[in-house]
Formats: sequence, C-alpha cells, structure tokens
Amino acid sequence: MSRIGKLPITIPSGVKVAVEAKEVRLEGPKGKLKTTIPPGVNVKVEGPIVRVEREGEQRQLRALHGLTRKLIANMAQGVSQGFSRVLEINGVGYRAEVKGQEIHITLGFSHPVVFPLPQGVAASVERQVIITLSSADRQLLGETAAKLRGLRPPEPYKGKGVKYREEVIRRKAGKAVGSAAGA
Repeated sequence: MSRIGKLPITIPSGVKVAVEAKEVRLEGPKGKLKTTIPPGVNVKVEGPIVRVEREGEQRQLRALHGLTRKLIANMAQGVSQGFSRVLEINGVGYRAEVKGQEIHITLGFSHPVVFPLPQGVAASVERQVIITLSSADRQLLGETAAKLRGLRPPEPYKGKGVKYREEVIRRKAGKAVGSAAGA
C-alpha cells in the first residue's frame, strides 16, 4: 500500500468537493481547481474526508495512487489558504515593479524585461527587489517562479540574479592574482 496514497485528505471548512466522470473539482474562497483522475484510481468523498483508492497492484497504479492523493490535497490547501513563493533580486541596478498583470524587471540587459503573469497568479513587489507570487494552483505557481528565476539565474561569483528566498548560492572564489605574475 502506498504510504502517501492511503492517507485520508481532510477537507477544510468552506471548501466544496465534487467527483464526477473521472474529474475532481474543488471550490473555495481562493478559487476553483479541477484535476482528472487517472484510470485505475478511485476517489470517494465521505463527508469532510476524501479517500483515494486504487484497483490493482501494478507498479504504474501504485505510483498514480500517491500522486493523485497529493494533487487533491494540494488543491484543497490551495483553494482554502493558497500558496506563495518569494523571489529575491540581487545586483546593482536590478529591480522590479508590478503593472497590472505584468512584472517589469530590470536585470542588467539593454532593455527592461516584461514578464506577463498567467491567469490565476498574483504578484507583489517590496522594496523593488523582493517579488512575492501567490496562487491557489501550486503547479502553476512553481512554473511561474521557475520561469521568472530563469530570466537571470544567480551566478556563483557575485551572487547576482534572481533567486528563491530559501535558496543558498554556493559562491566560487575569483581569479587569484599572483604577485609574481609574468616575472
């Protein structure tokens, strides 16, 4: 039995769950989310508890069992509390600002980068160098944060670039200048 898959999902108050035709829909104060249920996996709603069960013991079904349970648990947390991801911008002259559904970022290129936010992701900027992304959809939030970081990943010599707040940049020593160079 899957250790993750067999755990029941407790649905927070204020969240509605509907299972219909191999699809699970959750609706709460932060939004609406849905996911498809893979074949061989069943979802049962018993009051405020959702259980995920599988029909067989094949390797693929065992993997999908735990995955489906975790996806539904993430959706339940997302529509009730939401998720957030914090990015930091390091570098002289590097800064960001939010204009509607776009983030305008200056990252040392010859032009400012305009990053459009996908539907369902909100952003706020503090002190022009800390970007906080928030969304009910954990997967969409992670993808958006990764794309934003990918615009200028942190480099190991000076640590300049866009990084996650909890990320630790391993620094490298620069070139050693010898006193007898060329002699």
